[in-house]
Amino acid sequence: LLYKRYGGKIFSKCISMLKDEVLAHDATQEIFTKIFLNLSKFNAKSRFSTWVYSITYNYCIDYIRRKKKRANLFMDDIERLPEVEVEVSDDEILSIATHQLKVILEELDDSERAILLMKYQDGMSIKEIAELLGKTESAVKMRIKRAKEKAKYLKKTIFKEEVL
Repeated sequence: LLYKRYGGKIFSKCISMLKDEVLAHDATQEIFTKIFLNLSKFNAKSRFSTWVYSITYNYCIDYIRRKKKRANLFMDDIERLPEVEVEVSDDEILSIATHQLKVILEELDDSERAILLMKYQDGMSIKEIAELLGKTESAVKMRIKRAKEKAKYLKKTIFKEEVL
């Protein structure tokens, strides 16, 4: 019953994070093993689906950290950027062409990519993301803001276009 209800969602999340169908299948199986072994630890303070998502997210992030330690080519440039006070609107992020978005997402840090995918692909609320990550809502808002600013900068840098 659990597999029927959550299997597709877990597999989809694994595909979006791991970018490999075979790895996603393996990860889905591992995640279900973790779910079954930890059912007694489920805390009813949150929704069951949020708990499942949390296990999925953490598994994928841990996998990425272990297996894909790659250097971020733009980190030095980003660190030298002045603080940007202009808010990047959701519409600006959503207007990036799909192929450009894929390239930009690949250049973001794992945590930046994950938080943007949670917000825009998975439609999670700030509150749900905060609960999942164990952060305050204001910290999540700031992380989303910074990830959006970096995405905007990367679009300008990579595609040599006018900023969104």
